[in-house]
Amino acid sequence: MDLKQVVSQLEGLAPTSLAESWDNVGLLIEPSGSKEVRKVLLTNDLTEPVLLEAVEEKVDMVISYHPPLFRPLKRLTKGNWKERVAVRCVEERIAVFSPHTSWDAVNGGINNWLLEPYGSGQATPVTPSTAPCHPGGFSHTVAITGTAVATDQLQALLSLPDISVSVDASAITVNCSKAQLSKVFAVLPGELLECATVTAHELPPLPNTGAGRRLVLDSPVTLEEAVTRTKKHLGLDHIRLALGNDRNLESKIKSIAVCAGSGSSVLGGCRADLLVTGEMSHHEVLDFVHKGISVILTEHSNCERGYLRLVKDKLVKALGEEVTVLVSKIDRDPLQIV
Repeated sequence: MDLKQVVSQLEGLAPTSLAESWDNVGLLIEPSGSKEVRKVLLTNDLTEPVLLEAVEEKVDMVISYHPPLFRPLKRLTKGNWKERVAVRCVEERIAVFSPHTSWDAVNGGINNWLLEPYGSGQATPVTPSTAPCHPGGFSHTVAITGTAVATDQLQALLSLPDISVSVDASAITVNCSKAQLSKVFAVLPGELLECATVTAHELPPLPNTGAGRRLVLDSPVTLEEAVTRTKKHLGLDHIRLALGNDRNLESKIKSIAVCAGSGSSVLGGCRADLLVTGEMSHHEVLDFVHKGISVILTEHSNCERGYLRLVKDKLVKALGEEVTVLVSKIDRDPLQIV
């Protein structure tokens, strides 16, 4: 299957437009010329050992949940492991795609998967996503009413790029982006600006889409049972647990909020009996504990990696028999309890 078709299927599973603005997602390394993809390797992190596995398996593409290229690179040398990974991928003609927070936000994504062991209930995003852009790309409306607009002024408005102008008997309405507002104002004389009103449009929320998930359980469970289910779901022998003040293992858990990876910023204002994420700082944990909220920490990638099995099944269906999908056997969290 052509690389562009594979990327299109990945976008269909989780549009990269859902990713956080700070993230670096999508096709990160694209071999020159045409590229056929016959074998794909799924991994949580594209480390050097995982890349060696990819080379030995003769894969054509690596889908790495975390972007191996995140901050801009100023050089490609042997002195840094991420630079070595990028160079080797180019040399081996291995394409690299990273979905990261688009998998977090999409309905049915990694955060929904994190909630699976706790039972049925009402799950909602902690921070709902909004539509990626306004209809037509316009975020603001400028309405000029109660005064006549000269022909040359109207022509000046119409000549501006990337705006929409409508005229009726009572008003001139200009739809534009926030960046274009200053240009609209620049062509209007002061007496018209006094008659102008500016309206900013809020982006509509996307249903069941966004960062983190909060689940209100139909049937509460004890904290001890939630811990047991978490360990089983993630395949872990050990996790870290912080008991909320005045809570114990027999305390009833009626609501659970989760965030894959490092969840303190997403979960900060969330009210729940239990939080589940990969990592938090000492002081962030203390803040939650003093609110009576218990916290489970799994280490960063341990609450992400298991989702790759689900992605494999989705990709097998989407890509068909012509593409073999593997899950890395080498990839693991760098931290372990000893």
